[in-house]
Amino acid sequence: MTDERQQKNSKLAVKLVVVALLMFGFGYALVPLYNVLCDLAGQNTRVDSVAKTETSFTVDASREVSVELLTALNKSIPLEFKVETPIVKLHPGEYRTVKFFAKNISKDRLKARAVATFSPGLVKDFVIKTICFCELEQIFEPNETKDMSVRFVVDPALPEKYKTITLSYTFFDITQTETQ
Repeated sequence: MTDERQQKNSKLAVKLVVVALLMFGFGYALVPLYNVLCDLAGQNTRVDSVAKTETSFTVDASREVSVELLTALNKSIPLEFKVETPIVKLHPGEYRTVKFFAKNISKDRLKARAVATFSPGLVKDFVIKTICFCELEQIFEPNETKDMSVRFVVDPALPEKYKTITLSYTFFDITQTETQ
């Protein structure tokens, strides 16, 4: 092999290592980048406590808001996940509790977390959750079923143009993030 060819091969090897490192760095940065972008778009909800004190609102009986509750599973997470009441009609200022059910349909222990998203995204500041299963990591033993609740209120300050709010929960498998 000539010296010129060895130099070309060395340069190519260095370039390939750099590309591989950049790809790894990009993949590693995707989760924080996703969280930042979702926060900016109003899709992530982060709550400091599992159960918050309920604020007293004056119920606006002059109007009604429909809250559609959707459930979804990310990729091939081995869960069954459903909501008891998919549409809740309420007056702004009224507190409601909705039950959700999840079942691990695998033979393995599963660690999962639900993420809530709102549509339209601007309403997230007007939906106040005092209790939500999405604030904690959920551990499911093999074939375990869990009943989970969300307690929320729609702030009467919600602009009147919003008559329907969609609140969607997606479960993500985070088993691999568990420290052994």
